[in-house]
Amino acid sequence: FLPPTRTSGLVYVFTTWRSGSSFFGELFNQNPEVFFLYEPVWHVWQKLYPGDAVSLQGAARDMLSSLYRCDLSVFQLYSTAGAGKNLTTLGIFGAATNKVICSSPLCPAYRKEVVGMVDDRVCKKCPPQRLSRFQEECHKYRTLVIKGVRVFDLAVLAPLMRDPTLDLKVIHLVRDPRAVASSRIKSRHGLIRESLQVVRSRDPRIHRIMAKTLQTALHPPDWLQGNYMAVRYEDLVVEPIKTLRQVYGFVNLAVSPEMEKFTLNMTSGPGYSSKPFVVSARNATQALSAWRTALSYQQIKQVEEYCHQPMALLGYERVGSPEEVKDLSRTLLRKPRLEGGSWEKQPGS
Repeated sequence: FLPPTRTSGLVYVFTTWRSGSSFFGELFNQNPEVFFLYEPVWHVWQKLYPGDAVSLQGAARDMLSSLYRCDLSVFQLYSTAGAGKNLTTLGIFGAATNKVICSSPLCPAYRKEVVGMVDDRVCKKCPPQRLSRFQEECHKYRTLVIKGVRVFDLAVLAPLMRDPTLDLKVIHLVRDPRAVASSRIKSRHGLIRESLQVVRSRDPRIHRIMAKTLQTALHPPDWLQGNYMAVRYEDLVVEPIKTLRQVYGFVNLAVSPEMEKFTLNMTSGPGYSSKPFVVSARNATQALSAWRTALSYQQIKQVEEYCHQPMALLGYERVGSPEEVKDLSRTLLRKPRLEGGSWEKQPGS
C-alpha cells in the first residue's frame, strides 16, 4: 500500500567513520516521528566483499533508492544468511539499538513515543519479525532518516536528489580530522574489513573526500541547492540545543522538550567513552580535546598536511607548536564558512 504524504520528508546523513555519527543518529532514532536506519549499506559491503569501496557506490545508491520508498525487501537481496533463509528484523545491521525494531508493535520492550536509549541486550531478546512487518511500520512515518558512512561522493546521491518523488535532503556531519584520526586509531580493529575495501578503491585520494564534498557545497549544482546542510560535530557538543534546533528546522521536525533534554544529557554525561561504535553520554570538553593528548605532534601535523583545505573551510585551526596542542584552555575552533546550514562565501572563494 502507498505511504502517507510526507511533510518532513527523506534525509540522508552523509559522513565518514568516527565522526560522531552514531551519537548524531540518535537525534533521529529517538524522535517518535522518525523512522531511522543505521548504516544499511553495510549489508551491500558484506555481501559484495571483497569489492572495492568505489565500485560499490552504485549498489549503495540502488539500495537507498529502495529504502526511501519503504521497500525493505532490498535487505534480503544483500543477506549473507544463506540461500533459502529469510532475513528478519534482528538480522538488520544496528537492529539491537533501532528504536522501531525494539519498540511496540514489533517488540514489547520499549515504546517509540518515549524518548530514551534502548539497551541492546534487551533488544536482542525481541522476537524476530518478518521484513514485511518492518516495512508496514516504515509506511506509518512521515520522516525517514538514513545514516551512512559508505557513500563517498555527494554526486552518487544526485539521481535520488533530482527525483521529485523523493525530495531528499542531505545533512553532512563533519568533525575535526585530527579527532577522526585519533578515534580511528583506537577503533582500527573494528574497521579492518572496511579499511581493506577503501584501500582497494581505484581512487587512492580517499582522504580528499571531505574537501571535494565541501567544494561541491560551496558551489552547489541545482540538485543540491536548498537540500544540503553541514553540521560540525563540535557545535553539537558545545551548543547541543542550538544545533538540534537548526538540524530539526532544516528537516521540518518539531523540537520537543524531551528531545532537548535527551540531547543535553548526551553531551554532558559523567565521562567520555572512547569505545568504538558505542553511544554513551560524554563530557563535552573531554570529547573535544581527547585527540590533543592522544596524538603525537608529528601525527597531528601529518593530518593537517593532508586535510588543510577542509580544515580551513570548516574553521578548524592548525597548531603551531607542541605547547599549543597541550594548552587545552585554548580553543582551536573558529567560525566556519557555514552558518545555520547555508554556506557563506568568503572573498576569493
